[in-house]
Amino acid sequence: MGLEDLAQKSEDFLDYLFSVRGYSELSITTYEIALRQMMESSHFYEEEGVNVLDITPFRFHMVKNSKKTIVKKLSAVRSFVKYLEEQCHFYVKLIGDETIKVTQSLPKPIEESYIVEVLAQANIEEKLLISMLYGLGLRISELSQLRLDAIKNNWVQIHGKGNKVRELPILPNLQKLIALYMKEKHPKKYLFEKGNAPMNVAQLRYMMTKLFKASGIKATPHQLRHSFATHLLNNGARIADVSELLGHETMATTQVYTKLGSVKKMQEYMKAHPLIEK
Repeated sequence: MGLEDLAQKSEDFLDYLFSVRGYSELSITTYEIALRQMMESSHFYEEEGVNVLDITPFRFHMVKNSKKTIVKKLSAVRSFVKYLEEQCHFYVKLIGDETIKVTQSLPKPIEESYIVEVLAQANIEEKLLISMLYGLGLRISELSQLRLDAIKNNWVQIHGKGNKVRELPILPNLQKLIALYMKEKHPKKYLFEKGNAPMNVAQLRYMMTKLFKASGIKATPHQLRHSFATHLLNNGARIADVSELLGHETMATTQVYTKLGSVKKMQEYMKAHPLIEK
């Protein structure tokens, strides 16, 4: 199920509230606005067989609303998720609906120096894994299913969520690394293989988290994707280009990373300015 399917489910939910639960037209409108805004900015994806709805970016966009408005909108989202489970038998793990501060709701990238440090300790397979996630901003599920025939002429073709295809340029250093890896590992059909099958998401995640843990760093594959976006934007990349590289359906989803950069700049300013009390 993708965002389009989720949007259709929301329409069914609004009909249910009106015809079965007897909600007023005013209440239905309030719910409709909240759910539309939530879907415009939230992340909906599948991870290890579980459907995940991450409304963290939605929480950030609501920060200037009154507390009463925020409570109403979150209540609408929670009611929708409960409807999906009880009426549609469709379980969704909801992330980001708890009471949190704005800075905590933002994705936390991994410092560039930490990534460099981990790469220095990695073997060639581990190094390629990290470089593909951080160098191309891939989802771990996209990397798991990456076929060798999708890599050609210094480009890689990625089949993302909703069968959306995007083409990404491969950095020169990454091209060399892939060539060395191919020469040493001889994969047959997929870039990362175990036996005759592609390495699954759990296997790739374990390899990555174990490597970072050895350096005392707690990290996830999705954080490397966050890092890819944040570091590009912090170094002057256009948000439209980053959005396309990530495979986001709308730029609104990517905008949360620009806010993260602004928060970091403010923190550095607060530390550095001579008028700030130490």
